[in-house]
Amino acid sequence: MSKPVLMVGLGELLWDLLPSGRVMGGAPANFAYMASVLGDRGVVASRVGRDAFGREACEVLAKLGLTTSYIQHDDAHETGSARVSLDLEGLPTFTIKEAVAWDFLEQSLIWKELAEQADVICFGTLAQRSPISSTTIDQFLSETRETTLQIYDVNLRQSFFSVETLERSFHHADIAKLTNEELLRVSSLFAFHEADEVVLARRLLRRFALRLVCITRGAHGSLLVSEREAVEHGGFAVDVVDTVGAGDAFTACLAHYFVRGCALGEVSEAANRFASWVTTQVGATPRLDPAYLQQILGHAPGTARTLVTPKDLGPRSDQDNREIEI
Repeated sequence: MSKPVLMVGLGELLWDLLPSGRVMGGAPANFAYMASVLGDRGVVASRVGRDAFGREACEVLAKLGLTTSYIQHDDAHETGSARVSLDLEGLPTFTIKEAVAWDFLEQSLIWKELAEQADVICFGTLAQRSPISSTTIDQFLSETRETTLQIYDVNLRQSFFSVETLERSFHHADIAKLTNEELLRVSSLFAFHEADEVVLARRLLRRFALRLVCITRGAHGSLLVSEREAVEHGGFAVDVVDTVGAGDAFTACLAHYFVRGCALGEVSEAANRFASWVTTQVGATPRLDPAYLQQILGHAPGTARTLVTPKDLGPRSDQDNREIEI
């Protein structure tokens, strides 16, 4: 697949109020922007208020090269915002305003058409904190084609989640992406008591018939787990400015390569490279010269490796029972 694919970020659109200033954010918007940076057609499906923040958000999306055709406008509720504090390692803590425009997403004819056309949809937990938006997202995901790749970015924030939301979202998904900390929280909620990440990931994989579980480990890289393979990456040493949006960049890059049928080792290497670059920039939607993109992604040997664990993967030949360096 060489032509661009349609990748939709569905959910919250908000302003991140960082110590360094105000930048537009929200995981779905970050995902859509990064998809467009990678050469796909990124689309944001969200809702803003008819206020100065809402108008500016649409202006920023347009400047980033993203269409605003699927942004809804709310007369009664303000545009969302989140106050972000960063620790010494650049890791963010969010305080997210409630009862804002994206808590009132509405399914419409134009959104139905978008759902039917989408090749990839990325959605999360946060935008489902209100019953109205939760119902809309559920309907949107139910109106896609069978071939549409649905990615659930778990993205737990504050107390805006429930077991019921998690269950429903995992059932929708083909791919689930979560941090190593979120994996432990989700596993506890589902009464998974194993300590090994590969085993926990495969419990999720089998319970919800997922194609892939992606675990991000911050500066320590990632772990991608399918039914027959587990690919670990040690990450890259970079000078971190902030980590806001790095996970969304990882997800967009993962989707870009996965939907094209690339091997998990290649997917892992590219996604870690791309996410690492984002941590060296301010905010979640840094500008990127297309000529520089290939330098970032590169094809130099990385630290991705496939972990073959016979007790987890089931019976295989002796030749396959080994650890393979990529």
